[in-house]
Amino acid sequence: MPNPPLLSLLQTAVEASATLAFALSGLLEAARKRLDPVGVCVVTGLAAFGGGTLRDVLLDRRPFVWVANPQWLWALLALCIFAMAFLRARHFAPTERAMQWPDALGLGLFSASGTQLALADGMPGIVAVLMGVFTATFGGVLRDIVCNEIPSALRDHRPYAICAFAGGWVLVIATEWGMAQAWALVLAAAVATGLRAAALLLDYSLPRWSSTPGNDN
Repeated sequence: MPNPPLLSLLQTAVEASATLAFALSGLLEAARKRLDPVGVCVVTGLAAFGGGTLRDVLLDRRPFVWVANPQWLWALLALCIFAMAFLRARHFAPTERAMQWPDALGLGLFSASGTQLALADGMPGIVAVLMGVFTATFGGVLRDIVCNEIPSALRDHRPYAICAFAGGWVLVIATEWGMAQAWALVLAAAVATGLRAAALLLDYSLPRWSSTPGNDN
């Protein structure tokens, strides 16, 4: 059954916004690492399209999201060229902290869209939510690995994938309760982004693994 026009339009808008948000996070990380132009484009592209590509592979969706929307590739290339040509250190500080905010926005948007698409393909709730988590986190993981960093999703101890997981379940539950799919999509994205933003603002950390020195039992 085809999606209603409003939902299809909203899904496209969410995917585009999430792609832009993660592209910005990749661009900032590439600038922080002082990569060359090819490196900037590669890292930006991996951050923007990595999660969506993994989702499409796992759900056997063709064409991939960036193949179906080649204009997004041109927009990404233009963003990279503009940033390298006109932005300097005095315009923005390419710090890890600056990267966190577009990353939080992309996390929420991609977790919601990934879960929504998986539900539309008939996936069970838990599978759909995990697809949302993969969509929301894999691009950032690729970005950090290529930049020779332990992925921030795994090391900063502040909720990240958990926020995407919670947002996905909000969408599943809202859909089960009969909420319009478009509103459920917006609500889920807002919850996931809001949780991540709150964790950043409050500097809330998850419990760390601890062990007693000398006790190997």
